[in-house]
Amino acid sequence: MLFGQVANFKTNSNIEIDKIPYAINSKLKKSIVIKKAEEVEERFHSRYNAKQKTYRYIINNSLHGTAIYRDLEYHMPLKLDIQEMKKAVKYFEGEHNFKAFKASGTSSKSSVRTIYKAEVLEKEDRIFIELTRKWLFI
Repeated sequence: MLFGQVANFKTNSNIEIDKIPYAINSKLKKSIVIKKAEEVEERFHSRYNAKQKTYRYIINNSLHGTAIYRDLEYHMPLKLDIQEMKKAVKYFEGEHNFKAFKASGTSSKSSVRTIYKAEVLEKEDRIFIELTRKWLFI
């Protein structure tokens, strides 16, 4: 799976397209990195032209956790039953109302979403819960 976030902006800059990531990265904090820049059609919008979105939740299932990723993953020192989690995550698939998870003040008109793929993956001491939905704007 490829991870990343697409963003777009308009500019009248004379900087060559392949130099833009270097220029922007020099001004960003270290936790954000621009990997690539490319020209797109004028009407392209990174949010409204997206085809899908995958949410990934990480559980560190080791005894002690980690200091480095402490704010990026949940630590659960008790061993979890991966096979039961794989069965349970399938209940997320389909159309559901996620109103309870909706941030206050959001501009989204509906909290109903269709999850078409839900899975639990395991790699060493980490458990990944991935929920993928089609991104449809009406």
